[in-house]
Amino acid sequence: MFSLLIVVVDNSILNVAMKTIATPAPTGLGATQSQLEWAINSYTLAFAGLLFTAGVLGDRLGRKKVLLFGLVVFGIGSALAAVSVSSGQLIGFRAVMGLGGAFVMPATLAILMHVFERDEQPKAIGIWAGGVGLAIAVGPVAGGLLLEHFWWGSVFLVNLPIVAVALTAMIILVPDSKDPRPGRLDPVGVLLSIAGLVLLVYGIIKGGQIADFTDPEVLGTALAGLLVLAGFVMYEKRNDHPSLDIGWFRKPAFSAAIAAIALVFFALLGVTFFVVFYVQSVRGYSPLQAGLLILPLAVAQMIIAPQARLVVDRFGARAVCAVGMLLVAASLAGFLTLDLTAPIWRLEVLFFLMGSGMALIMPPATVSIMQALPREKAGSGSAVNNTFRQVGGTLGIAVLGSLLSTSYRDGIRDELAAVPRLPDGVRQAAGESIEATLAVARRLGAAGSALIDPANAAFLHAMHVTAIGSAAVAVVGAIVVLAFLPGKMGADGARGAKRTEEQEGAGARP
Repeated sequence: MFSLLIVVVDNSILNVAMKTIATPAPTGLGATQSQLEWAINSYTLAFAGLLFTAGVLGDRLGRKKVLLFGLVVFGIGSALAAVSVSSGQLIGFRAVMGLGGAFVMPATLAILMHVFERDEQPKAIGIWAGGVGLAIAVGPVAGGLLLEHFWWGSVFLVNLPIVAVALTAMIILVPDSKDPRPGRLDPVGVLLSIAGLVLLVYGIIKGGQIADFTDPEVLGTALAGLLVLAGFVMYEKRNDHPSLDIGWFRKPAFSAAIAAIALVFFALLGVTFFVVFYVQSVRGYSPLQAGLLILPLAVAQMIIAPQARLVVDRFGARAVCAVGMLLVAASLAGFLTLDLTAPIWRLEVLFFLMGSGMALIMPPATVSIMQALPREKAGSGSAVNNTFRQVGGTLGIAVLGSLLSTSYRDGIRDELAAVPRLPDGVRQAAGESIEATLAVARRLGAAGSALIDPANAAFLHAMHVTAIGSAAVAVVGAIVVLAFLPGKMGADGARGAKRTEEQEGAGARP
């Protein structure tokens, strides 16, 4: 849980700190919108590209060893990121943190699947998912407190004591585990998976960054990634010792749950990017206040996720996940009611609904994925789960971020064109985001005050357009769940699943 905490806390802290990092030195690094995006995306690129490989290595070498390695690398990356003197350094050290995080995340879930028996796993996974809610709460609040009293790099240094506690506790308390019969190495499959995921994720990120998915570089990179991944699938199907058993995807519980997680993170992560700017840039709240405003989302997950298994026992995973998806869609659609003067409690209600929806989706979907696989493949299964979640989230940030950026740019173009004697380069940079526009307005003094109201109006319109797109994706997720996720499992089905696991375990023993 501590290992999971640092990975989630770090990303939620960075969201709160983005506005400060964008401030010119000495307060921040003076990062541009593009550099801010790459501070997030460099982590994502390394994290997503290596998740599957890290899971496979955990199954082969030992999940505890792999997790300890990931914690050390993550801690080193955090310390280096804290003392960055340029945006370029911050981007590079965030990539190091992504490398460490990739080795941490799959191992946490794989270790749970090894430590707990099948009938205990839903409860353990519910607590694991609730831990994500705790991290979401801790991150923004801790980040806000640190930014009010220390420099921006403190949001990365806070990882170090957590890493120290996690390392100590892991060494003392956690047993190691691995696949007892891993078979031969699959270096070709591993390299194909890394190359394909890195190319695909880079193409998605680049398309979102330039707000043009038809650009030759974007299309070429993304298509190359898809082709390499297609080659990976074909190679694994013909391989007698695959690192990924393609047959897993023939199981409806596995495939539908994977799709549900990818779609919900597509819908959510694009929204979390613009919420920071709505709260801080449009409404004027401080980083600490912004962190406190996110608490209802975290509280809902902390309360509901550990109890989700009880609802699943009564109504079945399909019904519970579908309701969760519709709750997420409703909360996203609710952003259409937010404007300059909307009471802030309305945002709090929307966050609580969003957290409740997530708490109803993540535990049963994760249980469906992990229990569909043999126990000795827990690391690989966890890695597939996290890879699809990360790719879905990255695609959401890129596509929905591009939609937000394009809508905002169209809304503010005429007002920027009307500003006299504004250099073309400055005018173009000012149209990238509301924070860039407000920075230009501050530099212009009295002449720039006329830009503030149009900037707020353009951002709110762009936010509403993006919220509609996000809600539509969540509705698609609900349809996928209803169509393909298996329904309530009766006692006979549960006993059959347990017998299957026992037979697989017996077959795995030498």
